[in-house]
Amino acid sequence: MKIGIVREIKNNEYRVAMHHAGVEELIRSGHEVVVEKDAGVNAGFTNTDYEGAGAQIADTAESVWGEADLLLKVKEPLESEYGYLREDQILFTYLHLAASRSLTQALLAAKTPALAYEMVKGSDGSLPLLAPMSIIAGRLSAQVAAHQLMSPFGGTGVLMGGAPGTARAKVLVVGGGVVGEQAAIVAAGMGASVTVLDINSARLADLDRTHGTRISTGFSNAQAIDTLAREADVVVGSVLLPGRAAPKLIKRETIEAMRPGSIVIDVAIDQGGCTEVSRPTTHDDPTFRVGNATVYCVANMPGAVARTASVALAGASLPYVRALANGCIEGIAGHPGLLSGFSTFRGELLHEEVAEAHGLPYRSARDVLAHER
Repeated sequence: MKIGIVREIKNNEYRVAMHHAGVEELIRSGHEVVVEKDAGVNAGFTNTDYEGAGAQIADTAESVWGEADLLLKVKEPLESEYGYLREDQILFTYLHLAASRSLTQALLAAKTPALAYEMVKGSDGSLPLLAPMSIIAGRLSAQVAAHQLMSPFGGTGVLMGGAPGTARAKVLVVGGGVVGEQAAIVAAGMGASVTVLDINSARLADLDRTHGTRISTGFSNAQAIDTLAREADVVVGSVLLPGRAAPKLIKRETIEAMRPGSIVIDVAIDQGGCTEVSRPTTHDDPTFRVGNATVYCVANMPGAVARTASVALAGASLPYVRALANGCIEGIAGHPGLLSGFSTFRGELLHEEVAEAHGLPYRSARDVLAHER
């Protein structure tokens, strides 16, 4: 099979879907790989690196899209790429379809067999292709918060860890999953006073066992979020309902009542955001003001640390890419974790959660697999 890797065109998206080491492994397995010129250069992987691994270098994205049987990306296709979508090419990337009706409709119209990284499941129910980026985004959120709190950027002027005789920054994390835990770890490591809210008592107990008194925990509810957010210097929204649009747990009136210079970081923006004010922003223009608070909603945070993120993604995705290189249905049948990521096929939507988000009909991915085998 011919596997294509294109250069990302989203604002300040510097990641690449597969590094040269992964390309070499695919070629050793008997596949061809074509890489768009400079696709990996911003992540530190040169055209020479890819050529040395045995890949072909194509001058344009159009030629890669046109040649590949399996197209690998990092971020979802943008509107300018919709015209490349087709029925006889497998697309494997982060899709976040619940947040994009237009992309969902484009995939259905093109009858593209598409699989979403973020929905692929491990045998233990984990999300192995989402987890690496969640870890990175969570850690970055604390770094971003520390930066935005500085006075030149309109922040509260509070150092995360304070100084002798001064108060530490107060950080509220809404959602105690992978993103939230990583945000809390880094913020606490900087010396901040950190509270994590979650609805899952088992998860809260796990956080308590793991982190002890370094991180406070509490049950998430509307009153707790409102009360703690109004007192916080930093609020990190890290709520995840896999495949579904994120719930709007942090209300506009709460953000409007936050302290002057405080910062809200919505890491759930890929799934529509978990605040009532959220809208996607970019690394070029990452924030906007609501009341006296700054709101940060960059939808591709890991793109800012492209080498780390690209290596992590390539390592996690390579086994699944190998499976799909045997064919869409064959690959899914041979690697069951791919079934949960199977999103569209021959004009049919295969995710109930996405169907609910957009009011569209759907068919079970399991039914499609059984019928096509």
